[in-house]
Amino acid sequence: MTKKEIINLVARKAHLTKKAANEAVEVFLNEIGRVLAKGEKVVLSGFGTFRVISMKGKTVKIPKTDKMVTIKAHRAPKFTAGKRLKKQVAR
Repeated sequence: MTKKEIINLVARKAHLTKKAANEAVEVFLNEIGRVLAKGEKVVLSGFGTFRVISMKGKTVKIPKTDKMVTIKAHRAPKFTAGKRLKKQVAR
């Protein structure tokens, strides 16, 4: 499912214009990103939890070329599915 399809679905199910649905989806996604950027977690009960993890820097070898590449330390988003979502997917 694409972002455009989600916007169309929200517009239809919530009886909104596509413009209003687009704005709602954009605000939702931007706020999740903003909260994660501050290092906080986002908990959507039954759906799951978004959080930020710290990745250590490391040097890895590219198998085909045997070239060594350094990956800098960075933060990355991580999602953990909630119980209800896990049940829904397992059906």
